[in-house]
Amino acid sequence: MTNIVEASKLKKHYGDLQAVKGVDFAIRTGEIFGFLGPNGAGKTTTLSMLSTLLTPTSGTATVAGFDLVKQPGEIKKRIGLVPQELALYPTLSARDNLEFFGSIYGLRGKELTARAQWALELVGLADRAKDAIHTYSGGMKRRINIAAGLLHRPEILFLDEPTVGVDPQSRNNIFENVERLNREGLTILYTTHYMEEAERLCDRVAIVDQGRIIALDTPKALIDSLGGGIIHIGLSGKGDAVAESARALPAVKSIRRIDGKMEIEAHRAQEALVSVLEVANRLDANVTSLEILKPNLETVFLHLTGKTLRD
Repeated sequence: MTNIVEASKLKKHYGDLQAVKGVDFAIRTGEIFGFLGPNGAGKTTTLSMLSTLLTPTSGTATVAGFDLVKQPGEIKKRIGLVPQELALYPTLSARDNLEFFGSIYGLRGKELTARAQWALELVGLADRAKDAIHTYSGGMKRRINIAAGLLHRPEILFLDEPTVGVDPQSRNNIFENVERLNREGLTILYTTHYMEEAERLCDRVAIVDQGRIIALDTPKALIDSLGGGIIHIGLSGKGDAVAESARALPAVKSIRRIDGKMEIEAHRAQEALVSVLEVANRLDANVTSLEILKPNLETVFLHLTGKTLRD
């Protein structure tokens, strides 16, 4: 399978602020590739570089075989960009918005009309085509925003946090459209801080934090890397002694201390929990808190960074 995007040591600095710190990744043609991380992790900055809105400080990248710095015009023809901020004219109707943006892509006449109608039907808003955008809900505006990015039938679609602040109906519509477009062959780069979106939609996920990619694999492989799950135990006194004894338990994969608590990465969560509590009881250590984390991408992020995706 060929790669439609390839990035090597890609960096973006703003003075002393290092927004992106040398990321390496490739996006395969035909896949949904996710950037998962909290706000401020560098997802949007990376996407903005790939879409030629920002010039990299250093590093290299190609999109559809064209160089990011040397051939930005060729890249712009081949990408669809749906930014976080709405790019719509509120007093114009949905159809007028789409026909305006379509004309920028060089569409004319019957082709422009047909593409606008196709995009409206795709996002489920053909019946509201004549209504002004300012009468739309937030979720409906986002759906039209996506439609505008699809008019010229791009080779790859960049979706930057497309479901932030949308209603459940629009959110499900966006999911269904992403899945449908991908089945039809469109490659999609999808940024999000919602782990359930990445688990549902993405073939592979890059977990991003503080300008770096800290893990990259399929959602299943990332989740399976946790083994039987994660257990957090708060102990009042003798925490070090409990941790030392518990490391030898067969159901325990590893133990580390985070924010005064003991984090246990388990081969088998239930067996590990029972065994560790037996150790704590034998050493007269008081358990002050207990949390068993279900293996998912949120847990993977927590394990890798010590913080949640919402932090």
